[in-house]
Amino acid sequence: MPNLIAIHDFSDPALDLYARLNEAQLRRFYEPDPGLFIAESPKVIERALYAGYQPISILTEDRHIEGELHAILERCGDLPVYCANAATLTQLTGFSLTRGALCAMRRKALPSVEAICADKNRIAVLEGVVNPTNVGAIFRSAAALNMDAVLLSPDCSDPFYRRSARVSMGTVFQIPWTYLPRTGGMELLKQLGFATAAMALSDHAMGIDDPQLQQEEKLAVFLGAEGDGLSPQTISACDYTVCIPMAHGVDSLNVAAASAVAFWELRKR
Repeated sequence: MPNLIAIHDFSDPALDLYARLNEAQLRRFYEPDPGLFIAESPKVIERALYAGYQPISILTEDRHIEGELHAILERCGDLPVYCANAATLTQLTGFSLTRGALCAMRRKALPSVEAICADKNRIAVLEGVVNPTNVGAIFRSAAALNMDAVLLSPDCSDPFYRRSARVSMGTVFQIPWTYLPRTGGMELLKQLGFATAAMALSDHAMGIDDPQLQQEEKLAVFLGAEGDGLSPQTISACDYTVCIPMAHGVDSLNVAAASAVAFWELRKR
């Protein structure tokens, strides 16, 4: 049975995880060991639990205890569950909870690039994508469209930040991912046998539907941030420069939309 705890005192230190620590502080909570993240909404919490992440506590609206959260709480034993009505929780957190529930969970140590790439054929590589919404949307597309893994440059937004995980619908807990080293990432991927394709606007770019790309046994698709895109160094180091043909004078798509088109076209058939 869950340990239901009604919220009366906003200064309770047990609520610091939800009300007074930012996501960077949560990430360093157990430093040097992996820290914490906040999963938002029953769907995201459920997928994190199925992926083996350990819950610390839950913050929820009263009405969800016997509703959407019921099955989740059944499997969490005597986990502390802090509860109040919607108005009280909005006052505490400063925003309306999406689907009425947050769960503080422990991170796991990230695997190595070599471990992530073992036996993989199609991976996405994100460079400098700092918008959490875009990161979450790219993960959702990667999971849905049969990409095997996602690698991120160190300056990308954390996929476990609450907004990223929520936008991804919890797929950040389903598809393997890790960070590339600060230097030598491209060389490492090539040593692991991957051909590399940069998604970029260029007069010399090949179309995303070029048969040569589909024939590559192992392919890493690089995507850059909104606006700046991939760095010139990354584009020049890749084996291919690839673009999505546009119509009506449109020059490009949002990186999340572009990722979905690329993943669909380049998936291993």
